[in-house]
Amino acid sequence: MCQLLAMNCNVPTDICFSFAGFQARGGATDVHADGWGIAFFEGRGTRVFLDPQPSCSSPVAELVRSYPIHSKNVIAHIRKATQGVVALENTHPFMRELWGRYWIFAHNGNLPDFWPQLDGSFTPVGQTDSERAFCWLLQNLRQRFGSHAPDQAELFDELHRLTLDLGGRGACNYLLSNGDCLFAHCSTHLSYIIRQAPFTVAHLRDQDLSIDFSDVTTPDDRVAVIATVPLTDNECWTTIPPGSLWLFAEGAAARHRRTVSGPEKAPPG
Repeated sequence: MCQLLAMNCNVPTDICFSFAGFQARGGATDVHADGWGIAFFEGRGTRVFLDPQPSCSSPVAELVRSYPIHSKNVIAHIRKATQGVVALENTHPFMRELWGRYWIFAHNGNLPDFWPQLDGSFTPVGQTDSERAFCWLLQNLRQRFGSHAPDQAELFDELHRLTLDLGGRGACNYLLSNGDCLFAHCSTHLSYIIRQAPFTVAHLRDQDLSIDFSDVTTPDDRVAVIATVPLTDNECWTTIPPGSLWLFAEGAAARHRRTVSGPEKAPPG
């Protein structure tokens, strides 16, 4: 299946180090060679880079890797196609507007029989189950809350209800953000790490590259990185339990709840 990467921070931060390892998984150290994309929130704006070529050899990926765009929320995706041809319109992440904000979505998995009834407020451009799921989520959020955006707690609760439905239809790991916070649903595989003071040296699994975060951060910085498979081999990543929805805000795991039967729990650590 595809590979997911996200970053949520309390201050604008660049993702160059994590992206260097992630990029290699698109055809070099892994088989995900059917396109890639990345989206950066900057205030109310969003930069989106998409390429249907393998990320390991993409000139666009090299640009992103060498250009330190600073953002508090980033979502990236490397595709291994299951539904829809290899084409730009089927390349994640996808973007739509809701309540005067851009929303970004990326999905890893397969929803083989998911053909929801859409009312035209959000319409897929490509042929993927992922984009259909994104349009369905936003349509339901608009139907539930109307023209006014809910607060973060109400939004989490409604996304949890909708994800209970999606999770019963197949593998559905996803990342979703409106630039204020980041939602991550684990169906099969996701892990995260919170980097904060005291910062140490990190080494990538997919490339022989290290960074001493104490040289490029301040003591108040806090960064959450979420990935399908941990990106570094000398740090302690937390495995997200399958069947759970997580909310990351200001670089911390703020809330999570199971999307299979069971009680909500406080975030670890």
